[in-house]
Amino acid sequence: MPENAKIEALFDNIAPNYDRLNKLMSFGADRVWRKRMVGKLKNSQADTVLDVATGTADVALSLAKAGYSVTGTDISERMLEIGRKKLEANGLAEKVELLRAEAERLPFSDASFDAVTVAFGVRNFGNLNAGLSEMCRVLQKGGRLFVLELSYPDNRLLFFLYKLYALHIIPFVCGAISGNPGAYRYLPKSILQFPKSEAFASLLRSAGFENIKEFSFSFGVCRLYVAEKS
Repeated sequence: MPENAKIEALFDNIAPNYDRLNKLMSFGADRVWRKRMVGKLKNSQADTVLDVATGTADVALSLAKAGYSVTGTDISERMLEIGRKKLEANGLAEKVELLRAEAERLPFSDASFDAVTVAFGVRNFGNLNAGLSEMCRVLQKGGRLFVLELSYPDNRLLFFLYKLYALHIIPFVCGAISGNPGAYRYLPKSILQFPKSEAFASLLRSAGFENIKEFSFSFGVCRLYVAEKS
């Protein structure tokens, strides 16, 4: 299968347990990290927001509650189905549009959005460079991209403990709960393989972004990148 097809199948499979296991793996910190990203977005001038790799729509839901016009895209239809149920439960189904789409082929015209967000999704793009370029394309000139992604600590001792947790405990526990240990072997490894700090900033610049800022949360376990379209 093409890479995107593998990712789609993986997330379709783990969708029913995705939210519960995210909270378990991060000890609930994933909510705090998302809230911080939305807080940074509130400081920028934006009305229309595209949430790429929206998953079960947690970020899209928060943005809609904050008054933004939101469109969310994801490669997994089963994740989107759960997201639509969340929006309906919160009375926001009419305020957020959720579409199945690959990040590398977004179905929008150039300069369609004031801001683009992606939380815990860029490391799963089939083609990272193409996905970053597409998000730049659909942004208004001067619009901002907000990328929230898992990372790993700079401190050597913390990094050792983090690897032990991510590569051994998470696959065992979350694999048993989800019934898909392969997915929870892949997800932690994808964190360790993802470009960090300056390497990712370089990719952002190549895609057409500038004024890149990085914010580190929880000793570097999570990082937020904010970049402006050139």
